[in-house]
Amino acid sequence: MVLPLSVTGIFKTILFIIGGLVLLRFLGQLMIAKRNMEAERDLTKRQNDIDKERSEKMKNFGKTNIIGSKHSSTSKSTPSNTHDVDFEEIV
Repeated sequence: MVLPLSVTGIFKTILFIIGGLVLLRFLGQLMIAKRNMEAERDLTKRQNDIDKERSEKMKNFGKTNIIGSKHSSTSKSTPSNTHDVDFEEIV
């Protein structure tokens, strides 16, 4: 069986192959850019969380917090586990 070959057919086939490769390369670069944008967004969010936590800690630096005490200013009859003492009484 003899296949008729033409110069224009071969040229079209080569152009289709080159066009497909260029399209695949473009899609690959697009997907890499999308992945990098997501990674940058995650990094920025993590950095903002770290900055926010650091600013909160610097704001409360040197302050004393008593955890577990629900002291209400309206009801003075509730017992509390904390007691105010003078400095001299602490041994």
